Amino acid sequence: MTLMADIQQPMVVATGLTKSFGSLQVLRGIDLQIMKAEVVSIMGASGAGKTTLLQILGTLDRPTSGSVFIDGVDTLALKNMQLAQFRNSKIGFVFQFHQLLPEFTALENVMLPALIGGVPRHQAEQRAAELLDFLNLSNRTDHKPSELSGGEKQRAAIARALVNNPAVVFADEPSGNLDSHNADELQSLFSSLRERFGQTFVIVTHDARLAERCDRMVVIKDGAVYAD
Repeated sequence: MTLMADIQQPMVVATGLTKSFGSLQVLRGIDLQIMKAEVVSIMGASGAGKTTLLQILGTLDRPTSGSVFIDGVDTLALKNMQLAQFRNSKIGFVFQFHQLLPEFTALENVMLPALIGGVPRHQAEQRAAELLDFLNLSNRTDHKPSELSGGEKQRAAIARALVNNPAVVFADEPSGNLDSHNADELQSLFSSLRERFGQTFVIVTHDARLAERCDRMVVIKDGAVYAD
């Protein structure tokens, strides 16, 4: 259950983010605050800097300048091993192309981040099974990705992102590889997950329907926040 008091606390705070690749400046001083249990979409034209911003917020890349705090932690101050541990325990990722490992079943794919984090196998398996059941995949746990539909693969990927009970989930074009029916289901799913598990969701998307159903829509233009 989401409490209003939680929503008033910041989960992600980015200040003065810039990012340059040589002479190309992709981000131009972005300030952004995302509250706990908030579902925020990030939109903008191709090349606006959305994915670069998401990668920096998700600690997969470093900015040229600026700061990123997640759940009160200065992520840019963490050394490599500390950052890997923080990312595994605090952050979940959902990608456009599910990135499930083909040789493992749905259950095994969902368990992996928990096992990497040192969770005992029986606990990881129980948590993964609970999530797959919540996502209506309890009858597909022993199926490999090649045996799942597009929507089922994406739901399994979402379960994997949630298995360590992260503080925040970053999703990069999660509906981009889905048909309209599965995209509509995904839109409802993020809200249901927030209500059930209390996670913060940050979603980069071109899907206006998905963006409009989020709590907030942030528009990026030419590497800066154009509208919020």
